[in-house]
Formats: sequence, C-alpha cells, structure tokens
Amino acid sequence: MQLSFFSSQPYDRRFFEARRSASTCDDEVVFTFLSAELDRQTVALAEGADAICVFVNDKLDRDILTQLAALGVRAVLLRCAGYNHLDLEAADELGLFVARVPAYSPEAVAEHALALTMTLNRRTHRAYNRVREGNFMLDGLLGMTLHGKTVGIVGTGRIGRATAAIFHGMGCRVLGFDPAPAADFERLGTVVDMDRLLAESDVVSLHCPLFDSTHHLIDERALARMKSGAMLVNTSRGALIDTVAVIEALKSRRLGALAIDVYEQEAPLFFADRSDEFIDDDVFVRLMSFPNVLITGHQGFFTAEAMNEIADTTLANLADFLAGRVCSNRLSGAD
Repeated sequence: MQLSFFSSQPYDRRFFEARRSASTCDDEVVFTFLSAELDRQTVALAEGADAICVFVNDKLDRDILTQLAALGVRAVLLRCAGYNHLDLEAADELGLFVARVPAYSPEAVAEHALALTMTLNRRTHRAYNRVREGNFMLDGLLGMTLHGKTVGIVGTGRIGRATAAIFHGMGCRVLGFDPAPAADFERLGTVVDMDRLLAESDVVSLHCPLFDSTHHLIDERALARMKSGAMLVNTSRGALIDTVAVIEALKSRRLGALAIDVYEQEAPLFFADRSDEFIDDDVFVRLMSFPNVLITGHQGFFTAEAMNEIADTTLANLADFLAGRVCSNRLSGAD
C-alpha cells in the first residue's frame, strides 16, 4: 500500500517517519514524499498510490479528484483542518475516502496570534534590527498597553477560545462573535454581534473557517465599521479578508495595523525559499511596503506538538481506512 505526500517539506518526512512506529497503520504502507503541490500539472505523480496526503494549498477540485480516482487513488488524507480547497460532493460521487485533522494544538495558533499582536504593537522586530546596528533610539517604537484594551475574537471554536483565554489572562476585555458561539466562551468574554465587535475592538483577531459565507468577511464595509486605528490579525485563512480593501484602509489610516500569517494568494509564494526570485504579486509587494504590516508565512501551526498531532491523527485516519472502520474525522458532502 502506497501513501504519497504532496507539498511535503523535510519536517513532514521527519515527523511522519518518527510517529509511524506509534501508529496502528499497516507496517507495509510505503511513504512517498513529493515536494510538488497537487494540481493539474502534477496529478500524474499520484500514479501507483492507493492514498494521498495533502496540505492547505493543494488543489482538490472535481477534475483533479476524477483524475486521482482514475489513477487508482482510493483515499485523500488532509493533514490540515480546513477543507475549502476540496470538492466534497465530487469526492463522494467518486467513492473516495476523505479525512482531515480537525484540530491540532489550537494553543499553537493562538500563541502565534499573540506573538504577531505583541510584535507589531511593541515594534520588537524593528527594535531588534536597530539594536544590531547600534541604534538605541526609541522614537518610532511607541506601542500601547494591551491590558485594559478590547480584543475582538471572530470565531469561538477551539483556536478562538484559546486566543480569548490568552488575552483575557492579560487583562483585556474580550468580545466574541460566532453564528453559533461556544457555550463556554462566556467565561472568557462577551458574545456580541459583528458590528459591535468591530466598532469597539482595539484588536480584531480572526479564527473562523473559510466558507462562501466568510469569504472576504473583512471587506470595505467591515473595515469602515472598525474602530479607527485598530489592529487586524489573521491566522486563519487568507481569503477571510479583502486584501485590496485592507490596503486602502491602511493608506487612509483607518486601519492602524495589520498582522497576517495567511494570504489569499499565498499558494505561489508560501512554503518555499523565494529569496532569489522576483515576487510577481503586486498586492503582496504593496502590503510589505507598509511599516505597520507584519507578515509571516503560514507558520502559526508550526510547533513540535502540533506536528506530532497532525502525524498521529493522519496515520490514525489511514489505519481506519485500511481496516474499514468508522472514522470520526471522515468528511462527506452530506455532513
């Protein structure tokens, strides 16, 4: 039985090979690690594989799923929680087994959201570079005391609640919005509607999945409703924000600062060394030109604990598939 990994990095190989001995999947499963992203040009690389393992920027539309099934692939394992890049209806029609990792170390992403907020607020990235050059001036490094400020959490799932707990512990007033808010969020903050959250929050942190209903959730209208000078933080999915509208809000100084770990058009950029290349994305280059914008390359999940959970859950999903057992992480278009 062959499992082919698309979009794999050296750390994927290390963690999956290390956790293999602790898994219950068949010892005869052969791992093949491919650095290529899955798309129409690379789908042929799945030939000979019984199952594939994919990540957030791999393409899984109807055409590609049809080609995978024709090649003999029977299972698609997502080593991520989001599945907006997957055509579930097509997967069902083709009889493909699809499973994901619904949650992995939510604290990892929550802590990264805090790191982005604190770094951008206190300008520690700029201070680091200054001191290395012998410049100890403080002008231009002024931040705000987060204690007592209002932080709006959009999405009260596990990551949203972990983020709320951190800011609550720092003495912040926490507001939360979710169409179906978690019952235990009330111990951390107050559930409000989106308009109130945007209007009152000094920091807005996004922690919701990407669906049609949340695509460009933060658009020109939402930005106009935000508290003037507020900070926007996105560690969820890039397409939650309308990047062009955000740039206009930064230019007009309506938006005070932006910290993102995800980007709507990140697929051609992220998870690779592009330092010797010309970045042919005018929107991204424009974003990087702002001194009050901080960008990281989709690393919010990237802790040892989270990587172990991803490997363990993915291999458990594979074991369920091979044994014909009910898999609690299986996805279906009927869900």
